[in-house]
Amino acid sequence: MKKTSIKTLNLIFGALIILFTSCIFDDDMVNTSTVKDLDIERYFGKWYEIARFDHRSEKDMVGVTATYSYRSDGLIKVVNQGYLNSLDGPFKTSVGKAKIPDETKPGKFKVSFFWILYSDYNVMELDSLNYQWALVGSKSSNFLWILSRTEQLDADVKTHLINKIEERGYDLEKLIWVEQRKTALSQTIH
Repeated sequence: MKKTSIKTLNLIFGALIILFTSCIFDDDMVNTSTVKDLDIERYFGKWYEIARFDHRSEKDMVGVTATYSYRSDGLIKVVNQGYLNSLDGPFKTSVGKAKIPDETKPGKFKVSFFWILYSDYNVMELDSLNYQWALVGSKSSNFLWILSRTEQLDADVKTHLINKIEERGYDLEKLIWVEQRKTALSQTIH
């Protein structure tokens, strides 16, 4: 094998090791623990996406909502909806399913939008009194969402959640604030 080929392979191998170990250590540095109590029926309904870490499946999406309900088979129906590029852009809908594999850990869901491939959905923080806001992540530090029952969050709640995100070790620089329509009710809240 030529020297340049060996050098190229060594560089690629070295880069892969760095990438792999940085992903492992990055995820170990965040706290993805979930809430201990969650009443699934109170969690059901429509949630507005206030902020998120950007990822491929929601690239350039605004006005995003997630709605949860029971399916006829007992699993949880997940309907994600939003607009591409602007609130007047094309409307997109994704329908998936979710389950809570361990009833002793009600904040840990498994969600699937494609066949039998499931992803983690961890309810990490929750307004346990009124179920008006939630902080959701996964076992990876690359996924994070702030959800609310209204299109806008009160400034105090926003600050509280940003502090929780920081305490958990997430990179606040990755947080994208999602544009939502402002209704008369949400304008009085904000």
